[in-house]
Amino acid sequence: MTSKMKTMVSGSTARIALVFALLAAATIPAGAQAATRFLGTITALSGNTLTVKTDAGETRQVQVPSTTVLKRIAPGQKDLSTAADMQFSDLASGDRVLVKLDPDSPAGTSQAVQIIAIKAEDVALKQQTDREDWQKRGVGGLVKSVDPASGVIVLTSGVGATAKTITVNTTRTTMLKRYAPASVSFDQAKPAPIDAIHAGDQLRARGTKNADGAEIAAEEVISGTFRNVSGTITSLDSATSTLVVKDLASKKQVTVHITADAQMKRLPDRMAQMLAARLKGGSGGAQAQNASASGAQHSGGQWSGQGNGQGGNGGAGGGDPQQMLSHLPAIQLADLKKGDAVMLVSTDGTNEVTAITLLAGVEPLLEAPAASQNLLNNWSMGSGAPDAGAQ
Repeated sequence: MTSKMKTMVSGSTARIALVFALLAAATIPAGAQAATRFLGTITALSGNTLTVKTDAGETRQVQVPSTTVLKRIAPGQKDLSTAADMQFSDLASGDRVLVKLDPDSPAGTSQAVQIIAIKAEDVALKQQTDREDWQKRGVGGLVKSVDPASGVIVLTSGVGATAKTITVNTTRTTMLKRYAPASVSFDQAKPAPIDAIHAGDQLRARGTKNADGAEIAAEEVISGTFRNVSGTITSLDSATSTLVVKDLASKKQVTVHITADAQMKRLPDRMAQMLAARLKGGSGGAQAQNASASGAQHSGGQWSGQGNGQGGNGGAGGGDPQQMLSHLPAIQLADLKKGDAVMLVSTDGTNEVTAITLLAGVEPLLEAPAASQNLLNNWSMGSGAPDAGAQ
């Protein structure tokens, strides 16, 4: 899915919070059992004082005397056995810290007795590594069937010539998570049993794939129920980052919230015609071939039989439309206007949703709505790791 089913891993706030929680009880020095502690991100340093924005939303200032024990751990590290000593000068804004306060601090002061830190650059590196791993060892698609007894989930992925079925095998050790309602944040996803997954859901799994990628032994799975909306924009509000779409299916107005995580792209006219012809008539359709021969190109790359290394079949037949969508340049809310036709995958909802993936310039695609929505769903799931890399 997008940076949205895009996103997730031990570098995330939620996973780091768990790591720190496991460390907390075991690492309070003797005689300091009454010490309080808080978890957050450093926002400023001055002298020997840290300013920390806690995960609870508070701003805390704490003095760090020379007697404070400072340790640096790697993302995902669950104890201090390999933790490295560090100096106050090694800390920086953006670092994640677990601060344990000294209960014997002078009245009116807040002093740290121990600080356990995860450096911001270590978090970024771990996120990038996990993102690449999800892209390399991950699969995504729409749930076709679920067998809770055997732990087998069958997905459909891709469209047209790239369509395939993927079998996801889960075990008791597989980490199963489910997106929270009205959320596309991996940090807010909760553990859920396999029977919470339903046909039509979007799902992404990471694990060991077989040679042709048609089967995977899943280590992690994240799924969610999402909604497809196709229609015309009736109004926009830049102040609230929302737009209103008249949904062609329900004939009702739907308010769409656009967040910074939304994937938003626009199809060039000729490319939209080519893609619509392919979806309606198959990879060998003459209209698709003619459009491809006309040189359907865009500023971020081109799609003329190159997407998956299959150069034949009349140009358009050999490319991967999901790859093509991923390479299109991004657009912003300001690039849209009243009257534009859009297709989007969003959080589940009736009158109000949050966009995960939005595609503009889709007038020709609305003539093949079912195939187009499959294309959009699979692009949303296949463009990277959930929530920007399984954080």
